[in-house]
Amino acid sequence: MIRLENITKTYPGNARHAIKSLNININQGEICTFVGPSGCGKTTTLRMINRLDIPDEGEVYIQGEALSTADIIQVRRQIGFVMQSPALFPHRTVAENIATVPRLLKWDKHAISRRIDELVALMSLDPLLLKRYPHQLSGGQQSRVSIARALAADPPILLMDEPFAAIDPVVRVKLQEELLALQARLHKTIILVTHDINEAIRLGDRIAIFQEGGILAQLDTPDQILSHPASDFVQNFIGPEPALKRLARLRVGDLPRHDVALIAADGQRLSTDFPLLTVQHPLMVDSDRRPLRWQGGVDTVSPRLVRDEQSLLHAYNDLLNAPQGVLIRVSEDGRYAGSVDSGLLSAALQNLQGGRHD
Repeated sequence: MIRLENITKTYPGNARHAIKSLNININQGEICTFVGPSGCGKTTTLRMINRLDIPDEGEVYIQGEALSTADIIQVRRQIGFVMQSPALFPHRTVAENIATVPRLLKWDKHAISRRIDELVALMSLDPLLLKRYPHQLSGGQQSRVSIARALAADPPILLMDEPFAAIDPVVRVKLQEELLALQARLHKTIILVTHDINEAIRLGDRIAIFQEGGILAQLDTPDQILSHPASDFVQNFIGPEPALKRLARLRVGDLPRHDVALIAADGQRLSTDFPLLTVQHPLMVDSDRRPLRWQGGVDTVSPRLVRDEQSLLHAYNDLLNAPQGVLIRVSEDGRYAGSVDSGLLSAALQNLQGGRHD
């Protein structure tokens, strides 16, 4: 899909290479995360894919076409670009911002309106925001609008330059989850630049780790990088506890289904076909099997809930304060979908340490 062949770039007045002899192939439909210390060339590489920077040597190919001889306007119509700051047009409403590229492509008004409605639903935006201006939005809302604008003309490629860097940690995790859910539906080819190795591990199908001087230190899957770092630089950049970082790659939904004892509001015990976790009190659920509370000596305590798309690292943290030492899995509509305890997470961690998820 995207190929960088022997790319070298040096800026005037700087003796060190921004990029040196870089060769990367980005596969169609994957998320490839670029990560490394400041000044290592990851953003420069991203800009060369969009021809905002031009290499001194080498060539960039998109779908087999060399950018040096391509119609760059046509190439850029295949690419959505999301910058670190959402960079929305301040004088345009949310709807007008999303419609920017379709209007440049001279779509008719009805097609633009339909596309805006599709993207509002896709990005979980409140339709009431469409008439607002960027300064009237939260940081998370601005990021969603920025991604919606990049996707408006349905480009096959999405370039993202630290899109969540300025977002608070809680919203950032939510946006990461939404990006993964979005990719599961759209299968875009995404290159995402980040300075955060945990974000790179969580989002990337493959990770390109750059080091100073624009050198590619390692390009591989997160599991391979965490279990087999190519150099001392990569190992030090990854940091301690690689097994815990690998928990961020697994979802709660990857665990085998286990249940706790369930009781209906009328006191009737509910049956299950799955193995039971050991808990002191049963979990009370309503008629739609939505969790209510732990019944018995702790009947005023609500269960701590976790969704299947959340990471095992998220579950690991939440378990520290979970009543009865158990997290309750729920579906998208809030219905009971199983349970998680420390034993299940320990087994998953042991599997990772044993290399069975490589």
